[in-house]
Order: sequence, then structure tokens, then C-alpha cells
Amino acid sequence: MSKTEHPLQALAEYLPAGTFLPVAAYLQQYKVHLTIARERKSILGDYRNAHNSRNHRISVNGNLNAYSFLITLLHELAHLLTFEKYANRVQSHGREWKTLFGQLLAQFIQTKIFPADIERELLATLHNPGASSCAEESLMRVLRRYDPRNEGQMLVEEIPAYAVFRMKDGRTFKKGERLRKRYRCEEVGTKKVYLFSPVFEVELVEITDTG
Repeated sequence: MSKTEHPLQALAEYLPAGTFLPVAAYLQQYKVHLTIARERKSILGDYRNAHNSRNHRISVNGNLNAYSFLITLLHELAHLLTFEKYANRVQSHGREWKTLFGQLLAQFIQTKIFPADIERELLATLHNPGASSCAEESLMRVLRRYDPRNEGQMLVEEIPAYAVFRMKDGRTFKKGERLRKRYRCEEVGTKKVYLFSPVFEVELVEITDTG
């Protein structure tokens, strides 16, 4: 199974110090079914609203560092609060969600549990979270500083031009030019072109001199 149920008290080991009680209060108030998931390549967390006899359900990847885990959990809690207030009448990441997510972030920022560099990035997007992909990438770069160091792992933007890198699924690509917000990369073998986020984590395989 990709998800594991944990007693609520066990959640404390995934969170920054001093945040368990306020987080647990939200989970208990809204009767949230929380699961800790294994690493998922496409998402960090997920929310499913309550319906029929099922409670609200949230899952968060368990491989995240404590600050990333908390921010992801607050992101999903904001979806829950948005549903409680507006049901399905608003957009998933629309103005209403942004407001509620910003309020959740502000609640935890004011307790000074985030390191200064993370706090600065959160404050920069507090009133419009998720609206700017550049701001999100900047936050991801800062949060990465608190990840356990993975030997050989680099961000796509750190890979030299025309170097070959490998994804976790084993596929290899040659890094090409930057096209606005993404890098144009060619899959080795198939020659198919894919666009990569600058902050996508990969493994450097080979450095070449030219394209």
C-alpha cells in the first residue's frame, strides 16, 4: 500500500517543533482522516472532501522535511476549509482558497516556527499564495535546504547546459535551452522533447561540451 494510517500523536514526528497541537486541533475539529503517503512523483499532498458517511481525507507525502510537510498539510487544510465554506461553488485554487490558505500560513508564521529564509518566502506570497510560479519555485529552493542531502541529486537549473541527467524512473535527458519558465530537454533514445521545471530534482549523468 502507498499510504499508511498513523495514530494522531505519531504526526508530531513529521512536523516542526511546537506545531502539533494547533495542527491536531484542526484535524480533530473537522474529523479528518489523515494518511502519510510514500513519495509520489506528481503530488506532495491530496484532499478529498467528506461525502455520504466518509470523513474529509488528507494525505501528505511522508518523505518531506518537517517544514515542507507542514506547508503541504496547510495547503490541503485550506482546501478543506474552502469546501466547508463554499462546497463546490468556487475554483480549486481560486480567490477563496488563496485567502484561507494565507490565513493558515499567517497563523503559523506569527508563532516564529519557520527559519528566517522560509519565513521571508512565505511572507512574500502570503496574500496571494500559489498565484506566482516564480514565487513557488523560490520557496521550493529554500525548502530544499532542509532536505537530507542526496548524493548526486541536483536541480535541473543546476545541471550544466547540454549535460545528460537521469530521472528517478530511470529515463535520461539532455538539458537544452530555457524557454521562459521551463527548460527544453530531449529524452535520450526517443529524441522526444519535454519541458522541465527549473527546480525539478534529477541526477547528473554526463557533462558534454556542446549541444
